Amino acid sequence: MKEVLHRVLDVEDVKGVMLFSFEGELLFREFLSPLSEEPEKKDWWDLFIYSLNRVKEAELIYEKNRIYIRRTEIGYLLVLMGLYTPMAMLRLDCDTLLPSLKKKKGFEGLRGLFKMKK
Repeated sequence: MKEVLHRVLDVEDVKGVMLFSFEGELLFREFLSPLSEEPEKKDWWDLFIYSLNRVKEAELIYEKNRIYIRRTEIGYLLVLMGLYTPMAMLRLDCDTLLPSLKKKKGFEGLRGLFKMKK
């Protein structure tokens, strides 16, 4: 997963990437420079993720930064970036990495082994 998400960090003016499960659990975090406050110490991430309510894509714009939010099969990808990040390039990179961020399928058990063919 780390190699896949590093492609997003290579986009111009991207400052960091965080991946959360749908329950608000932090799955991955990487920033290019240290932050003044650690994001995983916040107890409100689960509420923020819950409030997204199945949003596929969102962009939050602030005075000097932007946050791009993208729904994946395992949770939400949050990309912290500056104002000059090329959004078309970032969206393209996210589109290409989404298939690699899928849930691992479990073993079907013996039922899969003894299926009858029609």
